[in-house]
Amino acid sequence: MGMRGLPYFWKATNVKVYLIRHGDADAEVPEGLGDGERALTTKGRLLLASHFSALAPRMAELELVYFSPLVRCVQTAQIMSMAMGYEGTLRAHKALLPDMPVGAIEFLLAECTARAVALVGHQPAMGALASHLLRLEHFPRPFVPGTVVGVELEPSEQPLRGALLFCAQPGQGSVDRLF
Repeated sequence: MGMRGLPYFWKATNVKVYLIRHGDADAEVPEGLGDGERALTTKGRLLLASHFSALAPRMAELELVYFSPLVRCVQTAQIMSMAMGYEGTLRAHKALLPDMPVGAIEFLLAECTARAVALVGHQPAMGALASHLLRLEHFPRPFVPGTVVGVELEPSEQPLRGALLFCAQPGQGSVDRLF
């Protein structure tokens, strides 16, 4: 372990993190169930498959996928894996539940030893984490469903900081600069 409880790995290696907002979910909560059971729309599924296929070359080094245990995030992670041909580990994690603080997600990243990890979660947490990692007051683009923000974390101690790799919204392509 490195200083402040971080694995030594964080000091020696840049880590790529892909922050992903789940795809477009049904607006209606299924009868007798809670918000967590809302599934992706058919259109949302199709759009995600195309979006992730286009991003596959930019995310080819992916080693691990964490996702919120809510249905829409599980489905997003599965679609991403299939569209990209990713056959690695998929793990649900409570730090990615809606309204979890950025600190919970940052702790998850600090414990992770993968060199490239995807986090599939919810808004506002994904936008807030992107802003935090990129040292921005607020994220300058809409974090619409299906948005992927790639960040390369610097090998350092907490708080984790990084540089933008790309920002991609479904149907919009990707950009390498935010401003």
